[in-house]
Amino acid sequence: MRPTTRLTLLASALLVAPAFVALATAAPLTAQQATFAAIGSGSATDATPTFYADVLPVLQQNCQTCHQAAGLNMGGNLAPWPLVTYEDARIRAPRIASAVREGRMPPWSAADWHKGTFKNERVLEDDEKATLIAWAEGGTPAGNPADAPPTPDFVKIASETDGWSRGEPDLIIEWAEPYCLDDDLRDEYVNLSAQITEEMMPEDRWIKSIEYRNGPAVHHIISAVGALVPGAEPRVYEDGYGRLMRAGPREVRFQMHFNKQPGPGTAVCTNIQAGIIFKEDGEVIRHVTGGNSLRIRDWEIPAGNPAYSASVEYVFTEDVEILSFMPHMHLRGTAALYEITYPDGRHETLLHVPDYAFNWQHTYEFAEPPQVPAGSIMRFTLWWDNSENNPSNPDPSADVVWGLPTHAEMSQGYMNFRRLEERHIVVGEPIPAEFRR
Repeated sequence: MRPTTRLTLLASALLVAPAFVALATAAPLTAQQATFAAIGSGSATDATPTFYADVLPVLQQNCQTCHQAAGLNMGGNLAPWPLVTYEDARIRAPRIASAVREGRMPPWSAADWHKGTFKNERVLEDDEKATLIAWAEGGTPAGNPADAPPTPDFVKIASETDGWSRGEPDLIIEWAEPYCLDDDLRDEYVNLSAQITEEMMPEDRWIKSIEYRNGPAVHHIISAVGALVPGAEPRVYEDGYGRLMRAGPREVRFQMHFNKQPGPGTAVCTNIQAGIIFKEDGEVIRHVTGGNSLRIRDWEIPAGNPAYSASVEYVFTEDVEILSFMPHMHLRGTAALYEITYPDGRHETLLHVPDYAFNWQHTYEFAEPPQVPAGSIMRFTLWWDNSENNPSNPDPSADVVWGLPTHAEMSQGYMNFRRLEERHIVVGEPIPAEFRR
């Protein structure tokens, strides 16, 4: 894997056989028992990878973003344990090997042939998989602590800032009081506001990153300072990009979608925190971005239909570079496809998601943004499984239409692009009037 790529090993994908097997001392060991016994004993051959020299670099590059004491909040997904120390990894070696071997991790849904296309991909290289599996099956030897690479900066930052992966926010927005959900509530949309005072925001500022911490039962958040869906990473505006946040006093409204299982004892109170870091004076905003939700309308999924599909087309009216895609459906969603036809007749698939996962709604960020001339046509297609063979289907006997609740469906294909004409907006200098409307 490329050094900048990281893997998130989360609880939902680590449901495997117990790590410890009770062995009868009087009976001969089976092959499986012998394997588990070796893992527990720490025995190994000279060829077995060691933790400090071989395994720890893989965990640092691919797992520790989330698997640390103060791990990343991925749209509500939180790693259940750290994988920082030798002991952290040793006692969970069988689970790690199982998740890697069976492909349940990393959480990434783009087709295999996209490897290398997206800069935020979560894909283990074959040699990295082999290292983790061989270490688990070879007795989990520790090796020499002197071989350990330095602790990554992101682990240090999170530990020093109570879990904020980007560093201590310049501004934290939250509601004055938690919002409480009753036992019988299943699904609710509600608008909740947080007050931005003049002291908190005395002037307009350019946003560099937005990171949410959300409490239980949050399905999604939409607000003027950014959105959050299950599995989402913090939003980062890289060099040359930014988003303007207006000064106080004013209210920021959060459109909240809560969803939980109803029943006695399920009542819960929840809150959010939006941690914002601003651009520093002197930085330059060069690119103005645009986008489209590519919402597919006027469809109805028949009860029991295992492969219903619908599409929409979008015509580009100016030359742009596409930065990212993010398909969005609910529990019946299975696949998404972004295709483009250029003015000269060439046709290309830009993103194929053959195994859409509601709990991991990735934003696919291009490593090399495709150049799209005016007149190009984007065709966006989604598929749903409304049959009883879909274990996530709330009700295969119901015809399904677009709706807000989780048990209904949605049909968006968010697209973010940048215009080719560059700007020169210096952070700290007067903001152009067009951005102050």
